[in-house]
Amino acid sequence: MREPRRRDEIGAGRESPVGEPVIRGDPSVTGERAQEAARFDPDDPESLAAAAQTVRDFANNTIGDEDYVYMLEGAAACAALVRGEGSYKAAAARADGGVTVSFIRKWARVHDLPRAIRRHVAQGEIAPTAAKHIARVRGESRFLLAWAVLDNDLTVRQVRATASAINNGESIEAALAEQGVHPGEVTLSLPMDAYRELRRKASNQGVEPGDIVAEALDTVWGDE
Repeated sequence: MREPRRRDEIGAGRESPVGEPVIRGDPSVTGERAQEAARFDPDDPESLAAAAQTVRDFANNTIGDEDYVYMLEGAAACAALVRGEGSYKAAAARADGGVTVSFIRKWARVHDLPRAIRRHVAQGEIAPTAAKHIARVRGESRFLLAWAVLDNDLTVRQVRATASAINNGESIEAALAEQGVHPGEVTLSLPMDAYRELRRKASNQGVEPGDIVAEALDTVWGDE
């Protein structure tokens, strides 16, 4: 089996520019709404003013609480405002209207989540309120926590508890185990022929099917 990819080779943060509607502007994710995706440029005074207004509206609007794309736009505005003003405190002051530093910080962190996670937020598969807690976690653990939400239907309360445990020094494995989750377990649907051969090879080699799959995936990713 090939050596797995090193941990520092896996990006755990946002790679695209702050304020760019990479997910919101993707028709495959948001459909026709992609055409309406707002871009916030922290270096453009007019765009920054628009971001401040968006943050004010976002902070005081409860109508859009179930609108995942709207919430990602609010998060993008928060992140752009922080970058443009230089700090969470200055961003909150610029937004005004009762917007708190805590509010700005939480949503700016959501905007800084990796694309692979934000995509599931935009599709409604990870609740934005859960994404806020995933964003509290650093490194590869944020991926494992996000995938645990998808594979195990974790509640927001469970995500919050797991994130707190990790930030208190627990490993991601131990923190998820407390919620009855074992990271690395996933249910796959395979074509009948592939399923038959997977089981046959695993039996002949005296290993679990997951070992065969892991080795095959490692070979594919090792060639990238």
